[in-house]
This record gives sequence, structure tokens and C-alpha cells, in this order.
Amino acid sequence: MSDTVSRRSALRLLGGAVTVAAAATGTLAAPARALSAPPASRRVEALIARLSPDEKVGLLHGADDPGKLGQAGYVPGVPRLSIPPLRLADGPAGVRVTAHATALPAPVMLASAFDPALAREYGEVIGREGRALGQDVLLSPMVNLIRTPYAGRNYETFSEDPLLGADLVAEEIRGIQSQGLIATVKHFALNNQEKDRMSIDVRIAEQPLRELELRGFEAAVAAGAGAVMGAYNKVNGTFACENKPILGDILRDGWGFDGWVMTDWFAAHSTVAALTAGLDMEMPSGNYFADALKKAVLDGSVPEALVDRSVRRILSVMDRFGLLDGSAPARPGRDPRAGARTALKVAKAGATLLHNRHATLPLTGRATRSIAVIGPTGTIPFVSGGGSAHVVPDHAQSPLAAIGARAGHGAHVDYALGEDLFGKPLPGTSAGADFEGQGVAPGATWTYDGTLTVDDADEWTFCIHYSGDRPKVLLDGTDLFPPAPGLGELFAGGLVGTAPDGLTVRRSTLNLTAGRHRLAITAKGRDKGQLFRLRRTTGATRAADVAEAVRAARAADSVVLFAYEDATEGADRTSLALPGHQSELIEAVAAVNSRTTVVLNTSSCTTMPWLDRVGAVLQMYYPGQEGAEATAAVLFGDCDPGGRLTQTFPVSEDRHPMAGDPRRYPGVDGTEEYSEGIHLGYRWYDAEDVTPLFPFGHGLSYTTFEYADLSVRPEGDGLAVGFTVRNTGRRTGTTVAQVYIGPSPDLRLDQARRALAGYRRLELEPGREQRVTVRISARSLSSWDPERHGWVLGTGTREVSVGVSAREPRLAGRGRVRSSAAAGRP
Repeated sequence: MSDTVSRRSALRLLGGAVTVAAAATGTLAAPARALSAPPASRRVEALIARLSPDEKVGLLHGADDPGKLGQAGYVPGVPRLSIPPLRLADGPAGVRVTAHATALPAPVMLASAFDPALAREYGEVIGREGRALGQDVLLSPMVNLIRTPYAGRNYETFSEDPLLGADLVAEEIRGIQSQGLIATVKHFALNNQEKDRMSIDVRIAEQPLRELELRGFEAAVAAGAGAVMGAYNKVNGTFACENKPILGDILRDGWGFDGWVMTDWFAAHSTVAALTAGLDMEMPSGNYFADALKKAVLDGSVPEALVDRSVRRILSVMDRFGLLDGSAPARPGRDPRAGARTALKVAKAGATLLHNRHATLPLTGRATRSIAVIGPTGTIPFVSGGGSAHVVPDHAQSPLAAIGARAGHGAHVDYALGEDLFGKPLPGTSAGADFEGQGVAPGATWTYDGTLTVDDADEWTFCIHYSGDRPKVLLDGTDLFPPAPGLGELFAGGLVGTAPDGLTVRRSTLNLTAGRHRLAITAKGRDKGQLFRLRRTTGATRAADVAEAVRAARAADSVVLFAYEDATEGADRTSLALPGHQSELIEAVAAVNSRTTVVLNTSSCTTMPWLDRVGAVLQMYYPGQEGAEATAAVLFGDCDPGGRLTQTFPVSEDRHPMAGDPRRYPGVDGTEEYSEGIHLGYRWYDAEDVTPLFPFGHGLSYTTFEYADLSVRPEGDGLAVGFTVRNTGRRTGTTVAQVYIGPSPDLRLDQARRALAGYRRLELEPGREQRVTVRISARSLSSWDPERHGWVLGTGTREVSVGVSAREPRLAGRGRVRSSAAAGRP
């Protein structure tokens, strides 16, 4: 849409020339600073000349949307100049507004497919729906690496590996923007945890910053992302949204990014420092970029040229997408069927079979005649995580219904709750309340002051379900549900925070003595009135639920037990174990039926002390609106489980990269140190010789594959790795061939023992074979030299392995890496 060649194109040309010239020395330099930025389009410059100072500032911060659809942000346009407003929606797994949208599987499940083409299709669905739902900017994708297993948003991103994340984020952005929706890559940079995310100071050295965290963002810029979202945290002492080294030196001058940078919501901390460093837009309001910015321009502390620079960046992206001249394609209608097809495709492709003893899966023959489905998420579809990833789905079938339909009329499918999420009716209260459905009229205040009689001392978990303001519940004078600290009131999980009928749920656990307890409740109707319930679970009710599950499991030929872990933005996990009493439930059920399959609807890695007792473990993450159908298809063998782990699963809480070092996580005195350096994820397990529960890249198939005939040859500054894969089993199946590269003997820099350098997803019919060539780029063979501040090609003889995980090599060889000059080319 621009009248001139973009700055990005110019820098790509310049960067290519620098790389070719540097190849003769073995150094891959970062693209040099552009001599001068090409001018914006004539249309943009004409608009800037006509904008008043107030109108310019109005484009640099968010405001209230008069016609909102529940989206995250709004930037007013300038009607007199036909500059339209911008509506910005969350959307890591689908467009997050109050209207229905396709709820896609979580991004970590997409990544498990190891399929960039599928990432593009995923992006196309979100892009089309975003425009259909009246949005202009998508606040996605997220490409921060999975660094700590406790991070609450691990499911919203892709991987612990920078190459895989970079490949996927680039293709998803291309898919999103192909539909005319502006993509925003986030969170720039190092927002790898939720705990203290608003203030934590992340200290990281130059080499791991460049080699690991920034690789995905650089790929997003190269793919043409229109916007970048700055992170909440500090980076080496300075808040990310006013950090010139990353916003100016790296993002703009190094990579040639010519879009705009916005804050994460309420992540601005200054006016002059932020604008000078390269921030362009404050969201969702204007604490620093509205009146404060006007004042700074008037008193001369901010040159108006800096305001123009930010306006130019925003308008240039709008111009590129046809939003200024009306050339953007008409908004399409939604296509829910197409979205559902992609959602199902991704859920099947990302389904990851972790464990399968004695061919427990697929369910065939006698195993399908009598099935016990156990667990709360067997009947409640677990569609998505909480916070900004939550989507209102078109529909979502329960796994129990999908399994029953797939098993057919001749099968008996029983169900047992096993673990109660929402509580049972409250017994032993004095008269005067309907705690199973107490209504409060608009404007009214309802009160109760009575007693709760407890027969036996026990652990009680109280559950309050409510539709309006949370009722105040006092037990013996103690508030059971005080306001959650920090942003806890704003973010709730995608499962446990909402009852099946839509009421919000909070919990409180405490030990109660036998006898009478005073119970006092105050509930306010406010403008709309409300409905609330008060329930409980106890040790006694849990024991009864487990006993019922054990009876069902003993009577069945097969058990499918659904386990959950509910993650959300704004909070990290406190344990890698399944929450509640699910581990005890699994052990009790597996003790009476060895053909127990555990289906994990979890956000990230999970410890499994019960692993040797169960027959199979199927990792389904948060599988989206078609998750039940996909789960049933994998369980019954209608498709091969096509996913592979994009993160390492540790054996225990004390055997992972963050364990035992609070300086690494969650930080000490407000500072967090990335002291593991380049040894993130599986690289740390290799460096420390720690055996994981399941390695990066792991995943089982219902068939078997043979790898043979490895060849490794130089190809320019890279390598071409060839091998043959053959399906040696009796079923059509999927394998993900993974190519790992060893360290260079010529570099005196820290290097990983092995690093993913390429991969290929293959689906083969029984007896079929395929010759595969995976090309390893010079970038994957290079390290960042902090003394030269540039990439250095890792020449020399290097180990190359091809395997099915980071710990399961099938082929091993060596390849010689030479610079272009050494290879005899100019």
C-alpha cells in the first residue's frame, strides 16, 4: 500500500549484502544501521501535516470504545481526515471478544505438531475471524520462550526451543496478516513468567539474549509483523517499554522494524524516556501519552518530531493494510465450519502420546466394550486457558459424549466424577437461605446470619458461585473470599473459575472443627441483581467420589481418566503436580484397572509419580472447541497421535533448570538472573546430565518407523542432511524427524551439547518410505559473539544426529561447516 519501498525491504537488501560480505571472514554480522529511513508514503506525510497536535497525541494512546464488543483496546481515529479508529483484540487461540469465535487449541498444542504450514492455517483462521468480528489489530502471537515450567502462560506460546518458535511465529503472522488483520508479536522481551511480571528486573547476558529469546521476535519482524507489544518487566535494569537497547538499537536499527510498538496494558512508566527509546503507543489509556505528552511537547522536553515519528509508524502500517484509503478488502462474514475444521485438524496433529504400556491405546476390540470415563473434565469441555486466551466458542462437546458416540451402541460407557470442582450442597445450616440458588434483586442487599454445623473435624473447601459482585462470606468472623492480590481479581482460569452455568467461582480451603460455626453472608444486587450459590467439598465427600470412581473402573474393560491443570494470565503455577487430589485419584483407579489412560488437559509439563501404574498418558493441553472429537479420534485410533513435546518434562520439582536457585526463578529482591545462559530447556538437561521424565521432541506413534542412510554435506555456509524414513508398522502414522547439531570446535564461546537445527513432520502409510533432506541454515550453525556484537559461523567438523527426540537419536554422523570463502565462492 506504500508509495515507496519500505524500510524493511531496504534493510533486508542491506542485511543480505552484509551477510554475504561477512561470510569470507566466518562472521555473520547483524544488519547495519540504515543510512537513512526511506520516507513514508505521500499519503501518510500529507496526513501528518494536517493533523493538529491534539489529534496526533490522540493516535498514541488508547481510549474507551463507544461501540465495543468486549475487545481489549481501542484507539480513536480522526474522522475529519478519514483516519479510522483501531480496535485491538486478544487472540492467542482465537479472537477474544464477547461474541462467538472459533476456539482453537492452545498455541503450545499447535507447536506440538512441528508444522509451520499448519501454523499459517491457524493464523488465517484468526485473521479472517478478527476482521469479521470488527477488529483491526490482533494482540498475538506470543513467542516468549518456555523457560520456567511454572510460568502461567506457557500454553499461550510455542516452545523452549528458539528455532521452532521462530519458524511457527513467522508463519502464523503471515497467516493472520494475509487476511488483512494486523498482527502484534509479544511480549518484547523476556516476559517468561507471570510472578512479579510488572516489576521484575531480568538480567541476561548478550549471548543468550540474542541466541534464545530474541530469535522468535526477529523472525516475526522478518515476516512483516505490523506491531510489537512491549513487556511489563525490566530488561537489564530498564523497563522494556522504555528500553532503548532493545527498542531502538535491536528492534529498529538492527532488524529494521518499521511498524509500531505499543505497551502491554498499563505497562508504561514514563513519557520522555519511553517515547525517546522507541515506544509509540500507550495502552489501554493515556496516563503518560495523553496530557503528559502534550505538556512535554509544549515545554520542549519532547521534540514534536518524536511525536510525528510515532504517528508516522502507526499510520504507515494502517496505510499498508489499506485502512487509510479504503482499499482494504470488505470485512468477510464468519465461516464457523472452516474454523472448526482447522481447530479439529490442529487438535489431532498436536495430540501427544507420552506413554503407552502394553498397547493400552488405541482402544480396540474388547477394550471398547466397557469404558469408564472419570474426572470432571470428562463432562465439562476444557476449551481454553484463562485471561487473554479465553474465547467464547461456537460450541464444545463433552469428551464423555464424544467417547460414547465413537464407542457405538454395543458399548457401555459409564461415568464417575472422581474429583469435584464445584462442590456439593451445603448441609447443616440454620433456616433462612437457599444456598443452592439465592437470588438478590437489583438494588437490594441480602444478608444472612446463622450457623453451620459440622459433624466431624475435616478439611473443607468452600465454593462460592456468583453472577454479580462476589458476596462477602464470613465464617467465625473470617472473610473466606477476600479480594485476590495483584491482578488476581481480573484473571480467572478457563475451567475452575467458571461453573458450567457460567457463574464465577472462587474457593477457600480450611480445616474445620466439629461443632457449630457462625456463618454470615452479605450479597448485593447492584444494578442487575444476581444469583449465587455456596457449596463445599470435604475429605468425606472426596473419599466418596474416589470410591465411586474405583467402582466404575473395576467394572470396566478400559478407563479414560481426564486430569486437569487450570492456568491463566496473571499467575504462575505453584506446583508441577496435578492440582487438588487428582494424583491420589489416578493411583486409586489404576490400582484396580491397569488399562487406565490418563488424558491431560494441562498448560505445561506435569510431574507424574503415578506414571508406572497407568497404561497410557495422552497430552491434550487445552484442545479448543473440537477437543472432545479430537481426543476420541486419537483414543480409538482413527488418527495417529501426531504431536511431539515442545518442552522438556522434568521427573520432579527439584530436577529442572529453575530448581533450587531462586535467583533464576522467581527472582530475589526484584531481580531475576538468567544464569543458565544459553542452556535453556533440553540444553540444560544435557549440560547437567539430568534425565528428564520426557525429553523435548518426545511423542509416541501407533506404528513404528525406521531411520536409515544418513548423509551430511556442505551447502553454502550450511549443511544438507539427508536420510530415509520408513513406516515399518501396520498402520498409517506420523513421525517428526529432528536434526540436532553439536558444537563447533572453532568457537571459544559457550555452546549447547546439541541444539535443534531442523525438523520434518512426515505421515507415511504402512511399508512406505521417504527420502528427506533437512537443510541447516548458517544461522543455526552460528553463535552470538558478545565481543564482536555479531553472529559468528561455527565452522569445523560438527556432530549431526537425527532422532525422534532430544534424547532418542536414530542416526549419527558428522558434517564439515565451512564459510563461503573456504568453499571457494566469493
